[in-house]
Formats: sequence, structure tokens, C-alpha cells
Amino acid sequence: MGVIDRVSRLVRANVNDLLDQAEDPEIMIDQIIRDMESNISDARKQVAGMIAQEKELEYDRDETQKLADAWGSKAERAVAAGKDDLAREALRRQKDYADNAKLYETQLTAQSEAVGKLKGQLSALEAKYDQTRAQRDSLVARQKRARAQAQIAEATGVSDFSSLDPSSDLDRMERKIRGQEARTAAMLEMQDDSIDAQFAELDYDSEIEDRLAELKASVSAAGEIPANIDSNS
Repeated sequence: MGVIDRVSRLVRANVNDLLDQAEDPEIMIDQIIRDMESNISDARKQVAGMIAQEKELEYDRDETQKLADAWGSKAERAVAAGKDDLAREALRRQKDYADNAKLYETQLTAQSEAVGKLKGQLSALEAKYDQTRAQRDSLVARQKRARAQAQIAEATGVSDFSSLDPSSDLDRMERKIRGQEARTAAMLEMQDDSIDAQFAELDYDSEIEDRLAELKASVSAAGEIPANIDSNS
């Protein structure tokens, strides 16, 4: 099952990770494609061989089961003829062939599972092979570009330029100005709220006085208090 193991590893392999580890991405990806082609060829041959074995097991199982059935029929004929010893021998042979048929069935099941597993891995590898071939140029270009950018950044020391950048001082000054503006706006808003509250209180008192005058007028009209009583008393 060595081919199955190799195919499994290639199917699980991350091409991008392999390229990251390669000194020359183009050489590496071409080697990956060649490995895939070789393993696909080996896997196809092994699948064909395992299918042939599967068919042989199936044939052996069917033939052995036929012999078991035939000896079962012979045992019935011997019993009908009153030949018990012959019937016993026929039954023993029937059991032997039936047991062998069960063994072939077990082997056939295992073989079918192995064939199905390898077929699935082979299909996955073929799909990954097609994808890798289609993306070969773009993968190599992306890897080379990423490495070039990293080398430029490392050579120029971009990370060391921040201390020489005057824009950082301007940013700090702008943040200070925005903070002062925000505090001033908050103070003005609080003052506005205080004045609005005082006027609201005046409106509230005026409304109460109006309602009190209306109540007194209503009571006076009903004759419950003298009409000439001062409204402020």
C-alpha cells in the first residue's frame, strides 16, 4: 500500500507551504508537478491491479459457493437414498466450501474498501494536479514578488524610518488640538444646558400660575369663593 501513502501525503500537501520553504519556487513547483505525475501513474497501475484482484476474489467466492451448494444437493440425495455415511461426507464437504466462501467474502470486502479508498485519493490527486498546473505561473510569480518585497523592506530598513518621520509629531499635535476642541465643546454644551434648564423652570412656573388662575375663576363662577378675592392671596 506504499502508493496509497504517497498519494495521501501529496493530497494533503499545501503547495504554498512547500513553496515558502523552497529556495527556488519555480524549480520546486516543477518538481511537485513531476512527483504528482509519477504518483498518479503508479496509483493508476495499482488501482488496476487491485481491481483485478477484486474480480478474482469475487470469482473464487462465487465458484466456492457453487460447490458448497452442489455438495448440499448431494447430501440431500444421499439422505433420500438412505445412505447416511455418504450424506455425512457430503455435508462435511459442503461446510468446508461454505466456510471458504465466507473467507473469500471477507477478503473481497476488504479489497473493495481498499480499491474505493485509493480511487478517491487518486481522484483528489488528479484534481490537485490539474489545479497546480493551472496555477503554476501565478504561484511562482506571487512567491517571487513576496520574497522581493521582503528583501527590499529588510535592505532599506523601513521599520527604522518611523523615528525620522515628522508626520508622527504632526499627528500627536493634531490629537492634542482635537482633544482641546472636544473639551471646549463639552463646556459650552453644559452651559447651554444650564440656561435651557432655567428657562424651562420659568415656563413651568408660568404654567402653574395660569392653571391656578383658571381654577380660581372656575370656583368663583360657581359661587364658592368671593369674586373680589386677590388671586395671589
